[in-house]
Amino acid sequence: MADTVTSSIDLACRCGDVHGRVVRASPETANHMLCYCDDCQAYLHHLGRTDLFDGHGGTDIVQVAPSALSFDRGVDRIVGLRLTPKGLYRWYASCCKTPLGNSFGPALPFIGLVVHTFDGGKERADAVFGPTLAAARGNFAVNGLPTATTEVGPRLLLRAIRLVLGWKWRGQTWPHPYFDEATGKPVRPILVLSKDEREALRPLCGPRGTRP
Repeated sequence: MADTVTSSIDLACRCGDVHGRVVRASPETANHMLCYCDDCQAYLHHLGRTDLFDGHGGTDIVQVAPSALSFDRGVDRIVGLRLTPKGLYRWYASCCKTPLGNSFGPALPFIGLVVHTFDGGKERADAVFGPTLAAARGNFAVNGLPTATTEVGPRLLLRAIRLVLGWKWRGQTWPHPYFDEATGKPVRPILVLSKDEREALRPLCGPRGTRP
């Protein structure tokens, strides 16, 4: 059963050099889902972190308001990556290649965190944020979706939109761990993959991709 009150939960990179915390953590303040899209698969293949996939190439993610996430150690180790020049910002620890959040720019305020980075892993994340609600982009799952997995439908999509709009309306975009409020620009270095780098990752992803 999920925690009935909001709480906080710590997170860290694999080697422990980067440490942070999510506050106002509860099932009502976050969106917990699986993503099977080929971009998320390509990203973890690029980092060499396929250990974070489920058995079908999915990434278990909790989406939170930007202001709920902060770091108290190792900020200098955090860097960003974009698969394409206009793609998601994908933040990770340069020391051990641990993903530390996916986001758009500040205009669309959310950060998606891989549950395995939380202290206590998925078990603790499920207790704090509630169980995984559904899966997105199941058409890219390796060898098909797991049995009994529900795909995101209109109701859950509306829930996600409502959360993001609520965070924006309540001013929970700021402070943002990855963007400067005055300029709206990223505060950490960003690398954009080349076309050749992207294309080298594609055969590893999707229905016929590499099974973890």
